[in-house]
Amino acid sequence: MLSDAQIAGYLADGYIVLPGFKPAAEIAALCERARQIVDAFEPSALRSIFTTHDQARTSNVEFLASADRVHCFFEEEAFDAQGQLRQTKAQSINKIGHALHDLDPVFQRFSHGPELAALARDLGLLRPQLWQSMFIFKPPGIGGEVKWHQDATFLQTSPCTVTGFWFALEDATRDNGCLWVQPGGQRSPLRERFVRDGDAVRMEVLDTSPWPGTDDAVPVEVQAGTLVCFHGLLPHYSAPNRSAQSRHAYTLHAVDASSHWAESNWMRRRADLPLRGFV
Repeated sequence: MLSDAQIAGYLADGYIVLPGFKPAAEIAALCERARQIVDAFEPSALRSIFTTHDQARTSNVEFLASADRVHCFFEEEAFDAQGQLRQTKAQSINKIGHALHDLDPVFQRFSHGPELAALARDLGLLRPQLWQSMFIFKPPGIGGEVKWHQDATFLQTSPCTVTGFWFALEDATRDNGCLWVQPGGQRSPLRERFVRDGDAVRMEVLDTSPWPGTDDAVPVEVQAGTLVCFHGLLPHYSAPNRSAQSRHAYTLHAVDASSHWAESNWMRRRADLPLRGFV
C-alpha cells in the first residue's frame, strides 16, 4: 500500500496525507446517511454539547454511553442565552459518535476493506482494533475550535498504538478550519490523560510541555477524498469555522490488540459488540 519513502515520512513526521483515497460516490453516501441520522435525532433535555476546552465539565451520561452507540452532539455555540437553537438543527451539530463503524451499514462499508487493512499494517497496526468513529460537521459560522491535543489523551494504550484515520469529506482549508499538525511532534510526551472512574471523568496533567506555536505548526489543507493518518501522540488542532462553508470529515481511531488497553479509558464496550479490525 505505502512505499518505503511514505513509511519513512510517516515515522519521521507522525502523519501522512493520502489524496484521492475515497471516491466521490462513497463520500456522498456517507454524508447523506449522516444527514438522515441528524434528521431522526431527537435531543433530550441534557442537550449533549461537545467541546475540547473542558471535556470533564461537559461529559454526561449520553456522552459516556455513546462509546457503543450512535449519538449526536451539538456545537458549543449552537444555543442562545434562552437555550434555543440559533439556527436549524442540521446546522447546529458538532459530530455524531462513536460507534457508527459498527452499528450503521453505510458507515460500516466506508470504514472497512482490504485497502484500509493494508494501510493499517504499513502504519504498524498488525492486529488493529477499531474503537471509535466520528462524523464531524464543522458547520459554517459556528464550527467550534478543537484545541491542541493528542488522541492518546482519550484512548490510552501501553505502548501507545493509537492511530487516527481522518477522511476529508469536503475540501478543508484555512478558512473553514483545516487541521494543523506539528511535524515530528509524536516524539513529545503525552501531556494529558482523560480518566474515567465509574461515571465520573477528569483530565489529568502529565507533562507541562508547551503546545506548538505558529513557528512549528503546519496547516493540512486537503481536497475531499483525502485521508490523513496520524500517530496518537501527534499534537494537532483545528481553528473555529467562521466561513460560509462547512468542513465535513470522518474519523476512525484504531489501536493494536497487542498493546494494553487502559482500564481508566472513558470508552467501555458492551459484551455483545466485540471489537473488529478493518476486514
